[in-house]
Amino acid sequence: MAFIGKMSNFDLYIFVLCLIVFLMLTVLFSYMIGTITSMEFKMMRAGLLDDKILKESSKSKGRGCIETIISKTISFILCITLFGGFCFSLYINNNEEKMPNGIPVFKVVKSDSMAKKNEKNGYLWGFELNDQIQMFDVILTQHLPAEEELELYDIVVYKRDDISIIHRIVEIEEPNEEHPDHRLFIFQGDAIENPDRFPVLYSQMQGIYNGERIPFVGSLVIFLQSPAGWLCLLLVLFAAISTPVIESRYKKEMKKRLAVISPKSSLEKI
Repeated sequence: MAFIGKMSNFDLYIFVLCLIVFLMLTVLFSYMIGTITSMEFKMMRAGLLDDKILKESSKSKGRGCIETIISKTISFILCITLFGGFCFSLYINNNEEKMPNGIPVFKVVKSDSMAKKNEKNGYLWGFELNDQIQMFDVILTQHLPAEEELELYDIVVYKRDDISIIHRIVEIEEPNEEHPDHRLFIFQGDAIENPDRFPVLYSQMQGIYNGERIPFVGSLVIFLQSPAGWLCLLLVLFAAISTPVIESRYKKEMKKRLAVISPKSSLEKI
């Protein structure tokens, strides 16, 4: 079961490329929005949008303060959730390869090798091992216990060929003539019929899983770590900054025109 690693040189290149694309899109959108807004202001000053302005003014009078507060609150919560998820994804990415040294470490599950019980793995039913992990779960890994304290059916994160894998211990070979100084651990995924190909040393292990997980949040984390996620966040940031500015200018122009076509209505808040 592989996990996300730290940002590689290729990932950094993709990030810079996304930043360049974002800047280009920002310039393009700014020009388009500026042009469209300018044209609409000219039409407004020429009196071509008077009917629309009066209708908008009428709607704003009937719109309650509570509705406005609810709308802004929902927008704020969505923004906070999105950027909170992005910060969480950065935290996971930066700590993915770290061994939990007293502080728990989050990891994203990117395989379904622990997602279900394989019918041929009878020990899962015999010992009522129901702590399976689904693909795209975010799991919390704890500091490893001492080597002699690891037991059969513990779920452990270990590393082989620069890939982090989380599987269950299904066999422990105690020290003998061939390896007198250490134990050998055999791992297997719950959904896989056969054990992992190579035995694992304690020194290869990174952390132990004790059942703490956040279901399916990993899919959002992986998206926010991708170039598409970065671009999406940057565009949301651009929209969050530009929208209030455009809305404020639009309201000022509406008030000016409303003062001309309906002086009484201009005293009302738009």
